[in-house]
Amino acid sequence: MSTLSIPLSRPEDARALFGAQDVFLRQIRDALGVSILLRGDSLNLEGDEPHLGQAKEILEELLQLVRRQGFLKDEDVSRVLTRVSGEVSSQSAIDLFQRAKRVQPRTKGQEEYVEAIRRHDLIFCTGPAGCGKTYLAVAMAVNALRKETVRKIVLVRPAVEAGERLGFLPGDMLAKVNPFLRPLLDAMQEMLDFEQVKRYIEADIVEILPLAFMRGRTLNETFIILDEAQNTTSTQMMMFLTRMGEGAKIVVTGDPTQTDLPPNTPSGLDDAVRRLSGIEGVAAVELTGRDIVRHRLVREIVKAYDDQDHRKAKRR
Repeated sequence: MSTLSIPLSRPEDARALFGAQDVFLRQIRDALGVSILLRGDSLNLEGDEPHLGQAKEILEELLQLVRRQGFLKDEDVSRVLTRVSGEVSSQSAIDLFQRAKRVQPRTKGQEEYVEAIRRHDLIFCTGPAGCGKTYLAVAMAVNALRKETVRKIVLVRPAVEAGERLGFLPGDMLAKVNPFLRPLLDAMQEMLDFEQVKRYIEADIVEILPLAFMRGRTLNETFIILDEAQNTTSTQMMMFLTRMGEGAKIVVTGDPTQTDLPPNTPSGLDDAVRRLSGIEGVAAVELTGRDIVRHRLVREIVKAYDDQDHRKAKRR
C-alpha cells in the first residue's frame, strides 16, 4: 500500500468534492479501490499503484472544476472517471424497461462481463463475493425478457449444505431450499416491482428452482442462470448445461474459492470452464476484488481472507 496527500486551499472545496452524503467520494473510492480521507486541510489517499495515481489525477481535476464553477454535477464525476481510469461507458447500461430504470456496470470487468453476455450463448463468470456476478446476470435476463428475445427466465442454485443439514430445517422440500434460492429472488425484486415479480412467477414466466429440479427438461427461448455453480459436481454441471434448447442463453456464476462440496470432490464449475471455454459461442469471464461494488469493507474482507489463505498454502 502506498499513500499520498492532496492539499486543499479552502474548506468548502472538500464539501463540493465529496458531494451530498459523500456520493462522489464513494463513487471514486469504489471505482478504484482507494481509501480517501479528509485530514485537516488535505486529502490523504491510500491504495495500490497505479490506482493511487489515477485517484490523484481524478481528484485534482475535479478540484479544478469545483474552484471554477463552485460545485460538481454527476456527469462531471462520471466524465472524469471515464477519461482517467478507463471506467465503463454509459452504452453498457442495461435497460430494464421499468420506469426507465437502468443498471450500470460500475467497473471495466463488469462491463466486459455484460458484453460477453450480449455476444455469447453460454457464459461462465467467476469471482469473489460482491463483484456483481449474479446481479448483472439477473439484470440481463430481465432485459432479454422485456425485449422479448426470450420467453422466460429460469434461476437455478444447487441446494448444497453450507455447514447446515437440510434435513433439520422445517417444512417441505420447497421450504427447505428457499434459503438457497432467496438471493436470486432478492436480486430480481431490486429491479422490478414486487407485484410484477409475483405475476411473472404465477404465470411461470420466471422460475426459481434448485438444480435437482432441472433434470429431464429442455428449455427453449429461455434465459437460464446457474448461481453458486462452484457447488456443482461435473455430472451435475453436464446435466444442467444440456438443458439448453433453441434460442436459450445460459449464464453460470460462482466463486471457486468458496466451494461447499465434500472433501476431494472436484467442482463442476472449474471442470466446465476448462473443457468448454475454447468453444465458439462460449465465454469465460473472471472478475476480481477490483470489481467488488458492495460496501467498501467487502473488498478489504475478501483481500484479508485471500492473503491468509495464501500464507497457509505457502507453509504447507
